[in-house]
Amino acid sequence: MPEQRPVDRPTLEAVAARAGVSRATASRVVNGGDGVRAHLVEKVQVAIRDLGYVPNPAARTLVTRRTGAVAVIIPEPEIRIFSDPFFSRQVRGISRELTANDTQLVLLLVEDRGDYDRIERYLAGGHVDGALAFSLHTDDPLPAIVRRIGMPTVYGGRPGWTSGPGEPDGAVAYVDADNRAGAREAVRYLLARGRERIAHIAGPLDQTSAADRLSGYRDVLPQAEPELVAEGDFTVAGGARAMAELLDRRPGIDAVFAANDLMATGALRVLRERGRTVPDDVAVVGFDDAELVAETAEPPLTTVRQDIEGMGHLMAGLLLETLRSGGRGGRPAPGPVITSTELVRRASA
Repeated sequence: MPEQRPVDRPTLEAVAARAGVSRATASRVVNGGDGVRAHLVEKVQVAIRDLGYVPNPAARTLVTRRTGAVAVIIPEPEIRIFSDPFFSRQVRGISRELTANDTQLVLLLVEDRGDYDRIERYLAGGHVDGALAFSLHTDDPLPAIVRRIGMPTVYGGRPGWTSGPGEPDGAVAYVDADNRAGAREAVRYLLARGRERIAHIAGPLDQTSAADRLSGYRDVLPQAEPELVAEGDFTVAGGARAMAELLDRRPGIDAVFAANDLMATGALRVLRERGRTVPDDVAVVGFDDAELVAETAEPPLTTVRQDIEGMGHLMAGLLLETLRSGGRGGRPAPGPVITSTELVRRASA
């Protein structure tokens, strides 16, 4: 067979020649620079289409000092990430916003503490322009890592750590739902339905979402006995364990507010096993409105809806705004952004 010669790719010089502009002008248009008159931008864009020019990613990075990629960091075990619909919905919102802005998503998972050395090396290596992180715990080293590197970062969830040296309060950009208000609405709804002994299955209290939902419960029931609160771990199994613990302590409870839908479904399972009917004997309310969980529960779950996908969209938008305004060393976009919650009534309460 005759030897096949590689097809010559159109060059930036060819684009400039076709458009009748200098190479520097063509480069500014290709790389999104300012200061080029509109009619020249149009000429360059026509030349790009006519020639089928595709920018060289390595060369573009050298010019713009941007990689066109963003890291999404989730410090949770893989088994939880792929079993909890909260994570897929938030990543979906992030991905759609990044895709709309021609930015690549790089997913970084944290299985254990040893993974942080790998993540720090990756972030410091200049492979991404910024980071998005959510589901952090109080002692998570990630905020210190990105602060040390100078990596623009937006968080999902209210920060539960202290600001760094010289970092003013409010300097951390984050997006969160109004967890405390949502919890208050859930408990008030149960009270309005005539429930008198309302228990709470909390999430892990080293996460601010769980702590805020517990605070909302206590805002409405400040005199609630400590035995009416059991801590879970945002999983079905954790909700089941907490429900069993609550029934052993206080067999007469007539309502449960669980800090997420997965734990609420674990509670439903234990209530069935103990011969309690829902909602006649015990009413149950969850949090998240994860459709595949809440709508398919038996009975369908009354829950507090937060716009999980929308929060991912907002997180990515804040980070892209930061990168456009300040580049790799830019300050975080103004925060926080707190989104509203809404009680969705179904058959469990």
